[in-house]
Amino acid sequence: MTPERLRNLSPVAALTPSLLAALVCFYGCIGWMIYISFTRSRLMPNYEWAGPVQYQRLAADERWHQALSNLGIFGGGLVLGCLVLGGLLAIFLDQRIRFEGVLRTIYLYPLSISYVVTGLVWQWLLNPEFGLQQVMRDLGWTTFTFNPLADAAWAIYAVLLAAIWHGAGLVMAILLAGLRGIDGEVWRATRVDGIPAWRVYWHVILPMLAPVVSTCVVLLLLNALRAYDLVVAMTGGGPGYASDMPGKYVVDFSSERANLGLAAAAAVEMLLILALLLGVGALLKRGRRRSAAALPGAAPDGTPGKAP
Repeated sequence: MTPERLRNLSPVAALTPSLLAALVCFYGCIGWMIYISFTRSRLMPNYEWAGPVQYQRLAADERWHQALSNLGIFGGGLVLGCLVLGGLLAIFLDQRIRFEGVLRTIYLYPLSISYVVTGLVWQWLLNPEFGLQQVMRDLGWTTFTFNPLADAAWAIYAVLLAAIWHGAGLVMAILLAGLRGIDGEVWRATRVDGIPAWRVYWHVILPMLAPVVSTCVVLLLLNALRAYDLVVAMTGGGPGYASDMPGKYVVDFSSERANLGLAAAAAVEMLLILALLLGVGALLKRGRRRSAAALPGAAPDGTPGKAP
């Protein structure tokens, strides 16, 4: 074997152990989990094939239905709330205001703490004995009542509020970077035409930031799907199962309730939800590229080019 061929094989040899480890530890574990979901495994794995019995139990479990419903509320609210709040903060900072660095640090501060700390802080704020309710009563509103953590209809929204407070700073930073990357000629042209700033943001800037916004949406949806520690820290999934989430469901049945097969089936359904979300995102991105490629003067890869 020639020295040149040996040099070409060196990177492959260096990367092979990492690739094998990833295949075994990641995809291998996914395959094992899928197989376990078709067994009657309890506390310990049982490799005797049982068919889709765990998925049938999952389909009949009201707690799982509640967890999926909460995931829809939590995920949709997290995306909408963080995009709106983070977008407004990014627009505010994009005005080249004084003390921008200080404000940017303040807005990003929640991101530096864990979901557990965030959950405990908001649990204290919403505690009726010494939180917001007690503060309002001390100010004179003696009949003021605000205890969403004990209300089954509002507990998930309390968790959502804490998650928006935690994640809006990340969206702000990403959108601010996108705003700073827009050519100043766009703003100068709109000022000459006398177009109001809000119309420019809505009709011009927002379409230009579509790839940045889609990145934020994917990150937020992944955070929503992985939600566990925030729910445990704030409500423990209660009252009852009113604020339960799929992640907590999987952890509870794989440990406390010793039903590994049912937990694996729930985890597989979460994996399918994630694949569906990523597939929809890929289709939307492909559609945008085709639309961009159809524009006059567009480059072959779909990026805008100079018109002839």
